[in-house]
Amino acid sequence: MQRPSATTLLFWYDRHARRLPWRVPPEDRALGVLPDPYRVWLSEIMLQQTTVTAVKGYFEAFLGRWPTLADLAAAPRDDVMAAWAGLGYYSRARNLKACAEVVAKEHGGRFPDHVEALIGLPGIGPYTAAAIAAIAFDAPETVVDGNVERVIARLYALEPPLPDVKPEIRRRAAVLTPGERPGDYAQAMMDLGATICTPKSPACTLCPWSDHCAARAGGEPEGYPRRRAKAARPVRQGEAYVVRRADGAILVRRRPDKGLLGGMLEVPTTEWTAERPPSRPPLDAAWRDAGTIEHTFTHFHLRLDVRRADHDGPAPAGHVWLAAADIAGEALPSVMRKALEAGCPEYGKSRKTSGRRV
Repeated sequence: MQRPSATTLLFWYDRHARRLPWRVPPEDRALGVLPDPYRVWLSEIMLQQTTVTAVKGYFEAFLGRWPTLADLAAAPRDDVMAAWAGLGYYSRARNLKACAEVVAKEHGGRFPDHVEALIGLPGIGPYTAAAIAAIAFDAPETVVDGNVERVIARLYALEPPLPDVKPEIRRRAAVLTPGERPGDYAQAMMDLGATICTPKSPACTLCPWSDHCAARAGGEPEGYPRRRAKAARPVRQGEAYVVRRADGAILVRRRPDKGLLGGMLEVPTTEWTAERPPSRPPLDAAWRDAGTIEHTFTHFHLRLDVRRADHDGPAPAGHVWLAAADIAGEALPSVMRKALEAGCPEYGKSRKTSGRRV
């Protein structure tokens, strides 16, 4: 079967490219309009483990508050973490802030234009470095995300399962990467996987490469890439403690920077273990049950029994009171939002914020 042509894919992309807030359309790039590396970088960090639909609003909100890299570098970290709340994988937000500071301080506020220097920046690995270099600087780098993996695995009907097949996918993708318009080509591959070569019910009749696809020729494009059977996700248990002061403030503490949900605020909890851990309330009070919440992380499922109490004394060591007016806007991860709303249903996600602690 003849090798698919980058020219054919680019012709398709010129007509069908998605309009995304961080992207320069192909017709503008043809006129010499270059992407802003800051916007490319910000979008690529946000899109890690997240969908385009989920990211659009966050991206526009970030640009509204911090329109330049210098603005983001100068922002308080707590503000960045709060703006990130809901996107998950919070180490990305910490690295985002750290990367902005390094680029502002050590690179004169400009991103390096080559992969080797980009990889040395906080939060930027080989994939993100290749994406920034290709899209922002038109460097001939091979960009392989989940969409591209799917396209390549189907084009060649690659039999080894993920993740074993990744090196072979990358090798074949590199052969296809053109020297001209590599930035547009990288985005074309992403769009092809996102809109045509989808995980289920791919639109093969609309694909510019359909005549070159071994999986389609074999009659089972949905069967690629091959995957191993998933192991059952383990379940962990614990208790969460929602403490409310008379003025509506909620007791919180900050998690360590390293580890799951690092640097985020949380309502106090026990450890999360396979066997139910003993109760460890943060203070003496009249505790009452407030239900059970569940949350699924990448590697385990969590079940927390929520307990609620009222308390008007000082916050215990290592804890602070979070003012009622600040609750919706603070960097509380989704699992802690669930616990808080189980313990205090009156705190919905629509509350306005002022960003102060008391």
